[in-house]
Amino acid sequence: MSQSNSGHSGCHSCHHDHGHDHTHGSDGITIRQVTPLIISIIFYSLGLIFGDDLRKAGYEAAEYLLFVPAYLLSGWSVLTSAGRNILKGRVFDENFLMTVATLSAFAIRKLPEAVAVMLFFQIGELFQEYAVGRSRRSIKTALEVRPDYANLQVNGEVKKVSPTSVQVGDIVIVKPGEKIPLDGEIVQGNAQVDTSALTGEFLPRTLEAGEIALAGMINQTGVLTIRVTKPFAESSISKILHLVENASSKKAQTEKFITRFARYYTPIVVVGSLLVALLPPLIIPGAIASEWAYRALILLVISCPCGLVISIPLGYFGGVGGAANRGILVKGATFLDTLASVKTVVFDKTGTLTKGKIKVGKIIPSNGFQPEEMLQLAAAAELHSNHPVAESIRQAHGHNIDASEVEDYEEIAGQGIRVKVRKRQVVAGNDRLLHQENIQHDTCLVEGTVVHLAVDGQYTGYILIEDELREDAASAIQSLKQLGIERVMMLTGDNQAVAAKVAQQLSLDSYEADLLPEDKVNAIERILCQAGKNNRVAFVGDGINDAPVIARADVGIAMGGLGSDAAIETADVVLMTDAPSKVAEAIKVARKTQKIVWQNIALALVIKGLFIFLGILGVATLWEAVFADVGVALLAIFNATRVLK
Repeated sequence: MSQSNSGHSGCHSCHHDHGHDHTHGSDGITIRQVTPLIISIIFYSLGLIFGDDLRKAGYEAAEYLLFVPAYLLSGWSVLTSAGRNILKGRVFDENFLMTVATLSAFAIRKLPEAVAVMLFFQIGELFQEYAVGRSRRSIKTALEVRPDYANLQVNGEVKKVSPTSVQVGDIVIVKPGEKIPLDGEIVQGNAQVDTSALTGEFLPRTLEAGEIALAGMINQTGVLTIRVTKPFAESSISKILHLVENASSKKAQTEKFITRFARYYTPIVVVGSLLVALLPPLIIPGAIASEWAYRALILLVISCPCGLVISIPLGYFGGVGGAANRGILVKGATFLDTLASVKTVVFDKTGTLTKGKIKVGKIIPSNGFQPEEMLQLAAAAELHSNHPVAESIRQAHGHNIDASEVEDYEEIAGQGIRVKVRKRQVVAGNDRLLHQENIQHDTCLVEGTVVHLAVDGQYTGYILIEDELREDAASAIQSLKQLGIERVMMLTGDNQAVAAKVAQQLSLDSYEADLLPEDKVNAIERILCQAGKNNRVAFVGDGINDAPVIARADVGIAMGGLGSDAAIETADVVLMTDAPSKVAEAIKVARKTQKIVWQNIALALVIKGLFIFLGILGVATLWEAVFADVGVALLAIFNATRVLK
C-alpha cells in the first residue's frame, strides 16, 4: 500500500541530527535516555547550591568539577552531533549553534547558563519523545490487530497455525474473542464483530453467512466458519500495516521550508552574533568588549531554532496519528498539506456514494399480471446469468428454481435474455430488446436501471433495480459544504437518469454520467484545469476502474473497507470504513494540522525576534535567553500534540 521510501518516523525528518538515539521502535521515553539526564541534574543542582561558596573560598576548579560533568552528560549528544555534521560538511545547524553558545558561555565563566541550555534542550527532547510516543501509539492500534494464529480446519480437525501458512480456499474457524486472521467469505455462522481497529468505528457490526469478513476484525459473539479468499500477504490488515509503517516518510512542503530556513538562518545568526560582539566596541565610544560579547552570546542562545525543528515534523506526525485514530490512513505528511487546500471534491457513484449492492426496488406490472408472478418468471429467466442485475432478481425471489423448467436459454449481449420457462417464451431485458422482438409496450423511458419482461409476446411490465445510497452520503455532502468546499461533483459510468436522480437526492453541484474509465480521467483533467493552481482537487473512489483517476487527482482517496486493491494501492488517503463522511473528517484533521504547524512557526519567530531585539539592547540576560528558547520549544511541542485529540 505504501508508495514511499522507507524512512524516518517523521519526527526528525528535517535532516537534523539532534544527537539523541531516538529509538523510533519505542513508544516514548526510555530509561537509557533518562539516566544521564538525572545524573546531570544532580551535578547541576550541587553546582548551583555550592558553586558560589566554592568560588569565594578559592576553589574555582571544584566549581568546574560540578558543572563540567553536568554539561557533558546533558550535552554530549549535541556536541558529538555538531562534530559529526561538521565532518560531513553540514556546519550550520542547531547543534553547532548550541555548541558555540555554550562553549562561549564557559569562556566568559557563565557555567550555570551553559549547562542550562543543554539541560533544558534535553528535557525538551524528552517531551518530544513522549509526544511522538503518543502519536505512534495511536497509529499502532492498527499494528495491534495483526492476527497471531489461525484455526485451520483440515479433515474435520482444527489446527492452530500461522496465518501466513493458510492458502486461498482453506477453511478457518474463528471463535468468540478471537481475531479474524485472513480475509474471507463466511460460509457458516453469524456474529457481532468489533471493527474499530480497522475502521475507527466503535459500534459492532453483524456479519452473516455470505458476507466478507476482513482480517483484523475481532469476533465478539458466535463461531464463524470462513473460507479464505486472499493469502495473508494480500489481506486488508497486511496492506494496512505496510501503509502505516511508511506513513510518515513523505515530507510536507512546510517541513521542507524549515529545512531550507535552518540552512540560511543559522549562518546569519552566527555572523550577526560576531558583528554584535566585534563592531560596537570598535564604533561606540566607551563600549565594553566583554559586555557586547555577552550580548552576542545571548543572541546565539535565543536564536537556536530547536522549537521549529522539533515541533513542525511532530505536528505532521501527530496529524497522521490523529487521522489513524479516526480510521483514516494518510500516506504521508505531504498529503495532509494537499488535503487542507482542497476546494473541489469529486466522488465516484457506485460503491462510494451508493452501497454498490443493487436490489429490486419496484415491480410495475402491466396487462393484468401480478408482481409475484412477474418476479418468479424473471428469476427463472435469469437463472443462468452471472450479471449483478440477475443476482438481485434471484435474491428478491428468494426461492429455489427448478432448472428443468428452463430451456433454450439465450443471452443477447447488451440487451437481455430470451428463454423458455415452463414452455412459455420469456423475454427479459432492456427497451432495445423489446423493440427488436416487436413487443408492444407503453413504457419506454424509465428513470434508473430496469428489466422489461414479456411472456409469449405480451408485455407484462418492468422491474426497477436500485442501488441504495449509503446512510451517511447526504450528511457527507452537507459536511463538505459547511467546510467551505466550493464544488462537490460526481463522475459515474451509470446512465444519465440514475446519475441525475442521485445528484438531486444529495444536492451535488454537478455530475457527469455514462463515463468509461478513460472518460473519467479526461473529466478529472478538465476539473483540475478549472480549479486553478491553489485550489486542490480530491477524488474519492473504490473500484479498480477508479485507480487511474485516483492517481491523477491532487489527492486520491480510496474506500478501504471493501474497496479494490488497485484503488487502495494508488490512493494517497485510505478510509478504513466505507463511509463518505470520513472525507470531511480527513479535511478537518489536515486543516487543524496545518493551522497548528503555522501557529508554531509564528510563535517561535515572534518570541525569538523579540528576545533577539532585547538581547542586542542589553535588556535580556542569558537566563532569560535560555528560558525563551526552551519555553518556545515546549510550547510548540505541546501545541503540536493537540492534533491528536
